[in-house]
Amino acid sequence: MLCEIRIENVAVIEKASAEFSEGLNVLSGETGAGKSILIDSINAILGNRTSRELVRSRTPKAMIWATFREIDPRVRAQLIDAGYETGDELLLYREIAAEGKSVCRINGLPATASVVRDICGGLLNIHGQHDNQSLMNPAKHLGVLDAFAQNAAQHDAYYKVYRELCHVKREIDALSMDEAEKERRVEKLRFQINEIEAADLRDGEEEELLDRRRLIRSAQSITEQLNAAYAALGGADDDTPGANELLGAAFTALDSIREFSTDFADTADQLSELYEAARETASDIADQLSRYDFDPRELDEIEERLDLFYRLKQKYRMELPEIAAYCGQAREELAGIETSTQRLDELYDRQAELYETAKQLADALTKTRMEAFERFNEQITDALRFLNMPGIRFTLLHKKGPLAGSGQDTVEFYISTNPGEEPKPMAKIASGGELSRIMLAVKSALADKDDIGTVIYDEIDTGVSGLAAGRIGEKLRQTARGRQVICITHTAQIAAEADHHLLIRKNISGERTYTEIEPLDEAGRVHELARMISGDKLTEIALANAREMLRLARA
Repeated sequence: MLCEIRIENVAVIEKASAEFSEGLNVLSGETGAGKSILIDSINAILGNRTSRELVRSRTPKAMIWATFREIDPRVRAQLIDAGYETGDELLLYREIAAEGKSVCRINGLPATASVVRDICGGLLNIHGQHDNQSLMNPAKHLGVLDAFAQNAAQHDAYYKVYRELCHVKREIDALSMDEAEKERRVEKLRFQINEIEAADLRDGEEEELLDRRRLIRSAQSITEQLNAAYAALGGADDDTPGANELLGAAFTALDSIREFSTDFADTADQLSELYEAARETASDIADQLSRYDFDPRELDEIEERLDLFYRLKQKYRMELPEIAAYCGQAREELAGIETSTQRLDELYDRQAELYETAKQLADALTKTRMEAFERFNEQITDALRFLNMPGIRFTLLHKKGPLAGSGQDTVEFYISTNPGEEPKPMAKIASGGELSRIMLAVKSALADKDDIGTVIYDEIDTGVSGLAAGRIGEKLRQTARGRQVICITHTAQIAAEADHHLLIRKNISGERTYTEIEPLDEAGRVHELARMISGDKLTEIALANAREMLRLARA
């Protein structure tokens, strides 16, 4: 149950709050006072899509708080599964920044709008003015009938089999190609498999060959520099001494005076170490030179191999690992085609079994719908008679067709609004006021079929007045027994039936518009009902009429 909503900086509402009670809560006010903004705010707090246009001009952000109590066990379980603490109250918060960013919280903890929408959608049901038009769309009628029939288990059982039947059908279609096409496909697959297998692709080979090609192409330059380094260390062919020989001579010279003086002993030892290091380095360079002694034919072989890789990648439009994987897939497909005759026989047998099962389940689903319509029709007809549509006749156009996702049924609601007239499609018959009453009758019939504790009606009285409006008020009050109903209305007859009446009032101050929500006491209700009856010029007769309406509503 929605207990309270607080709003700051939402459209024309700078700051307002409203408390709601059990039973029938009515909100009234002049056109443009901000009633629709309240609906927008409730939609926002439930995680539905919002717009930065909702933010009051010249303010950084809009903020909405809502408090719920008596939480449905299913919603409570979803909250726990999502990691949110639950208590006696559920607190929701939504913030919309002027630049469009949005923040949501559940019991003070962060949440995404989609999480709020998934979890909290079961808290209340909003019936907007546009929902009446859904009755004009025959495609919506099956959903209404199923909601009344409460046949989700039967539909799920059917759909599970139907989905498998579709899968088998797709597999049959994939295998059921004509023989010429099959032969062409087999020939193509065999050629591709042989071509890829002949290439003998190996993981990492392309990278290895590219590295080797770069090395061979740079071998001459590397060899020249290595030879130059070796000559500098070992000496040139023209008897020019190298670093090795010079270091050795320097060491011999200093070592020869060791017996006369020890002053150069350390220097001699250092020269000895340098001499040995230079000799080892020259030996290493000589070993490296052997690595760059390439056979010219090797480069040709590498180029030929890389060219093969290039042609394969261009042809298959894949990299080499993907080509290797495709070869495995091609083998599987080829094996599947070669054994397709046997597989097709198995699939046709399975298709026949599934179709028989699906048809039985579809028939069972149809039965739930037709039985439900008898009860649905009775309730709708009784409700519409009560709502001052005594000559209404409500029928169902039902056709069976091929199996589909929703079963085998196509349905459309037909009505006759006057005695003696044949029922016709609802879209062609019902007026705006009639649609409002039909939708209320439908909602009333569905009220006991769901566990949603709060229903909001946004101007359910569109197009009606007088006795019909009074009956709508009585019906709303009946619907509110055992649940919470919140209704936005312009009609005094409906407002008089309320258990709790709120007035949405617009004020202008300092060239800015402000909206406030005020709970009405007895005197306030009389005054507001009189305004709804006679407009701004209140008369004693209008006030007396308002008091009489309240008295009769409580009788």
